[in-house]
Amino acid sequence: MDTIRQYFPDLTPLQDLRLTKLDELYRSWNGKINVISRKDIDHLYLHHILFSLGIAKYISFTPGTRILDAGTGGGFPGIPLAILFPGTNFTLVDSIAKKIKVVDGIVSELGLENVNSVWDRYENVKEKFDFVTGRAVTALPLFVSILMKKISPECRNDLQNGILYLKGGDYQEELNSINSRFTIYDLSSQFSDPFFETKKLVHIYK
Repeated sequence: MDTIRQYFPDLTPLQDLRLTKLDELYRSWNGKINVISRKDIDHLYLHHILFSLGIAKYISFTPGTRILDAGTGGGFPGIPLAILFPGTNFTLVDSIAKKIKVVDGIVSELGLENVNSVWDRYENVKEKFDFVTGRAVTALPLFVSILMKKISPECRNDLQNGILYLKGGDYQEELNSINSRFTIYDLSSQFSDPFFETKKLVHIYK
């Protein structure tokens, strides 16, 4: 948790408390339903929470912003972002029921009132959103082709409405087959740990 405080020094006491509780909650739930590898759970704050919050280094969502976290898994990046932006509305969707069960349990324990969970395929979500977030969900061109249709045309943030996708490793070939415009943000410019050397935030928009 000290790592989070280092990069986000202006947390409110409630944000700090909720982020601190994530370690205990994920360890407890992971013992029942495996959503994070047992090897990776010891790196929860670095590999999952801070990685998720990398989005917040490039945009501060205005109150009322609507975000779809598609293929949320155990709640990343949706839950950490929902803690940081309590005025933003998050819909976390996953097709695997046990993952949504973990999301619901953690959201309930934290008392997060700005999160709605959906057990379904993200293709089936009908509403429009300002942003869609994702992290290692599926092949990026497929993700974009399905989810750009769910982006609202009415912008309310400094960053243009679109997809905010957290990516690691080689990404250039996937981006070459996307017909939308995109901007790549290098997370190693924000976070000094070697884990972020190959990590990017890709903003895809019309």
